[in-house]
Amino acid sequence: MFISNLRRQRYASCILLIISIISIEVYADDSTSISKMNLGQVLTQSEIEKYSITIYPDGKHLSKGHGSVAQGRELYNSQCQMCHGEGGIEGPAARLAGTNGWLSFSDPFRILRIKEYPVLLISVGGMWPYATSIYDYIRRAMPHYAPKSLTNNQVYELTAYILYLNELIDENVRLDETSLPSIKMPSHDLSVDAWANYIETAKINESTQNTDH
Repeated sequence: MFISNLRRQRYASCILLIISIISIEVYADDSTSISKMNLGQVLTQSEIEKYSITIYPDGKHLSKGHGSVAQGRELYNSQCQMCHGEGGIEGPAARLAGTNGWLSFSDPFRILRIKEYPVLLISVGGMWPYATSIYDYIRRAMPHYAPKSLTNNQVYELTAYILYLNELIDENVRLDETSLPSIKMPSHDLSVDAWANYIETAKINESTQNTDH
């Protein structure tokens, strides 16, 4: 009985091995035709541009538009204050202004708020190395209940107000696609700039393409 079962197992193993070898040969013979199968659909340049919205530190992909601190304050009070607080530091959502960490001489009650809302431990103004990233995030994700609902001008307005809360620009500043990339964030020098080489390479490639044409 034991020998009979062993023979059956060997026989089944041989059958599986033969089937596997045949499958591999068929796949190898048909690999050329498989590589030519039209899977999916090639996107047009206009379709790619619709989703290629990442804002680069040098301002690439920034939208045309403008916004002032005063306009941003009004918009912030109506759409953002409920989550970020009156001064951008109260929460319960992420803290927008000030330094990172538990303690701050200018904000003695910070540690108590962080105990209740741990996300307040880090700050947009203290952690983000590029001002253009603020625009990028607001445009694609804010407000939470209606992402991508803001106009380009409104995104510039809110970006201006957040930078103002961090004392990085004056109240009379008006931001646009030219002035925003020039603003240096406090954490820039504390960060590894992985974009620098990428931007430089992109500029060289673009220059080469223009020369070829």
